[in-house]
Amino acid sequence: MKNSTRLFLIHFLGCLAFLSIPVFSSPDFGEGWNLIHINPFQKSFVRFILLLGLFYTSYYYFIPKLYFNNKKWLFAGAVLASYFVLIGLTEAVFGQQNHFPKHNSPQDFPQPPEHSDFFDSQMLIPFLLVIALAFLIKINNRLNEIHDEKLNAEVSYLKAQINPHFLFNTLNSLYALTLQKSNEAPNAVLKLSSIMRYVVTESAQEFVSLDKELNYIKDYIELQKLRLDSSVALSFVVEGNPTGRVIAPLILIPFIENAFKYGINPDEDSFIKIIIAIQNKTLQMNVQNAIVVSQIEEEFKTEEGLKNTQKRLDLIYSGNYALEVSQDEKTYDVRLKIELL
Repeated sequence: MKNSTRLFLIHFLGCLAFLSIPVFSSPDFGEGWNLIHINPFQKSFVRFILLLGLFYTSYYYFIPKLYFNNKKWLFAGAVLASYFVLIGLTEAVFGQQNHFPKHNSPQDFPQPPEHSDFFDSQMLIPFLLVIALAFLIKINNRLNEIHDEKLNAEVSYLKAQINPHFLFNTLNSLYALTLQKSNEAPNAVLKLSSIMRYVVTESAQEFVSLDKELNYIKDYIELQKLRLDSSVALSFVVEGNPTGRVIAPLILIPFIENAFKYGINPDEDSFIKIIIAIQNKTLQMNVQNAIVVSQIEEEFKTEEGLKNTQKRLDLIYSGNYALEVSQDEKTYDVRLKIELL
């Protein structure tokens, strides 16, 4: 059975069970089909239908749109207003219609209640239970979704720790340097070794020193320079003091990888500009590159990696980061701001 079909059946059976409560709890249950003509039962049944509607309204709107978006007072007001609307509506329709059984004398007729029905516990308790049930189910689903997203992001993150495109290009560049017997070859090997060691050891941590993360980025850019020629104007600047700050590992590099992947073409003049500024607990990164590559092999595209990076940002820095991505026909621009922990 498909998940959607199973979910539909669960909701359907749950609704039937809920709507059976006023039927089986009615003191006039023994009347059989005549029950539907009895005013107190009609009022009770309609109220349970409205409660069912309130459950789904709370589940799909009040809780996700108001409560989860830090509009808790608005959420409380909406719930309270729903209660008074529900009571007021059913009182207006059924309140003046009285169902009386046959009595022997006028004294046997029931007297109207002396207190207001607006705080009748027979209605208030089911109302609160419906809100609580919607809240608990939504919170549970939310936690499951976050857990699944975290697992997916972690798996994708682990897969993307060593970019094969970058590794192949670097090895080709090192091969060329060794053929030329260049003095740059040993230094390049050390930088590649440093990058591999960082990815294998440090990236398993939840947070790493910002100094180490920036050194990793510097080594990455230095290795990328091995394959650049004079057609690429490259600028990399770090401003501020990173000492004492920590950051999630490899959270910045996908945006820089993207610039090198789409911003370099030996047949065109292009540019890559990277600025990382640290001020107190705030890190801001701006990555700009010319758009000069129109086609890239599917296995080397970075769209999925960027999506996974944003998921990691949502999970780790929820409410403490801002990401703006814009582009025109010639330039791709990424601006990332993180409030460091």
